[in-house]
Amino acid sequence: MENEHKYRVVAWWTSGRTGIAKSDSAPNAIHFTAPPQFGGLEGRWTPEDLLMTALASCFTTTFHTIAGYSKFEYTDLAVEAEGTVCKTDNGYCFSEIAIRPILTILCEEHRVQAIDLLHKAKVLCLVSRALATAQKFETKVEIGKHSHQSTDDGLHVR
Repeated sequence: MENEHKYRVVAWWTSGRTGIAKSDSAPNAIHFTAPPQFGGLEGRWTPEDLLMTALASCFTTTFHTIAGYSKFEYTDLAVEAEGTVCKTDNGYCFSEIAIRPILTILCEEHRVQAIDLLHKAKVLCLVSRALATAQKFETKVEIGKHSHQSTDDGLHVR
């Protein structure tokens, strides 16, 4: 297995109150908007929803992998991720994020191992750890009409 993997998403504002995002690894685009509280449309994914989705799905896949390596059997895992956004002096920010896994196991004697594996998944969850990662910010400003061009890999960029 390689030591480095890259994941790339391109997002752009399409019109009015919506945008679209495409990934190198998925065939379908995601239509997104700002939350309705901030003038976005009802019934569309928001960046806040997508962040919570990334946390919940990463925790789920991390737990599944750890359980497999540990030969730990479970019947179900549902993971709720809930973020609270509050206004601060510097603008809006997440003040709290709660990850609530609900694991169903077959018997009481596996409860201690289940709790241990849940905590291990929290520590190893790549997305959760990424929230503390420093970000590069590499800007580019172009002059001319905007147009979405296809790149060699099929993603559209401005």
